[in-house]
Amino acid sequence: MNNPIMILIGFVYNLLVALILIRLIYYPKSTVQSHVFTFLAFNTVIFFVINFLSSTEMGIGMGFGLFAVFSLLRYRTDPLPIREMTYLFIIVALPIMNATGIADNNWAGMIIADGLILLTIWILEKGWGFHYEISKTIIYEKIDLIVPEKYDELKADLEKRTGVKINKIVIGKIDFMRDIAYLEVFSDQDPKYNWNRRMEAVTASDTDDDL
Repeated sequence: MNNPIMILIGFVYNLLVALILIRLIYYPKSTVQSHVFTFLAFNTVIFFVINFLSSTEMGIGMGFGLFAVFSLLRYRTDPLPIREMTYLFIIVALPIMNATGIADNNWAGMIIADGLILLTIWILEKGWGFHYEISKTIIYEKIDLIVPEKYDELKADLEKRTGVKINKIVIGKIDFMRDIAYLEVFSDQDPKYNWNRRMEAVTASDTDDDL
């Protein structure tokens, strides 16, 4: 696709789809703003890479090559959670699909496909018909409460400190030298609170007290 006008129209359309996905579906339930930058940057660059290739066949091959490259990515200091990796996969697939659709002048099929993708992800994020249980590993300093007979007291303490209704607690590694234990806490996902932020606050508090 060498027509500058079509490239511009395609870019605006692809960016609009990416913005709907990231701003209206992903971002309301995310706390990491840097991921928004990464997703939109990937989406934009890949769209232009695919557009400036000489043929549709090469564009498709290059697209799958990009998937292979991204599968090797590892963030050493901040690993991407499964949810973010899923969005990264989608945000990489969208410009490949859109650029190919525009090159083939298949606007109807492309719009329908984009719409169905957005609708599916939106429904999944709403959790309609699904029950989600999420977990978080925390560092806990009240080591005297980890014994089986004090399980109810341990659960009550964590619920009071986090404001989260806890379903289950699994005791992991115990460090008697530092008087701390690593607990995996399970709870139902609830949009009214931010599970990660609350658990991180408890973990930070426990670590500071230990230091």
